[in-house]
Amino acid sequence: MKNQLMLPAAIALTLSLSGCVVAVGGDGWEGDSWDGDSHSSWEEVEKRNRERLSQLSPGMSVDQVVALMGTAEFNEFYREESKEVQVLFYRTHRTKGDGKTSKDECTPVVFEGGKVVGWGNKAYSNSI
Repeated sequence: MKNQLMLPAAIALTLSLSGCVVAVGGDGWEGDSWDGDSHSSWEEVEKRNRERLSQLSPGMSVDQVVALMGTAEFNEFYREESKEVQVLFYRTHRTKGDGKTSKDECTPVVFEGGKVVGWGNKAYSNSI
């Protein structure tokens, strides 16, 4: 008798689960950055990055900036004589509709000795 009740219960359970769909990561977001090409999504990323750039302060560490801004689109590092320079590039504006982010569509954040010394094109030009 027990086996006779289990079979219909198993069939009912199987049929009730067949309509369930679980979507994992299907919205294009990977952590804190966008990995898709939806029009509104790249605009949201750019807007968010511009808002967060306004919260930067000179002297912030690389870790503090990454915690605030998320992962940069590009990352450069070089040593020149006695200074170490790192530049993180965050997407802030679109110049081409090719679906790829280039450095000219980003705002650079410049670090010397692991601390923010400036951001924007002028800061980047002065660092190289």
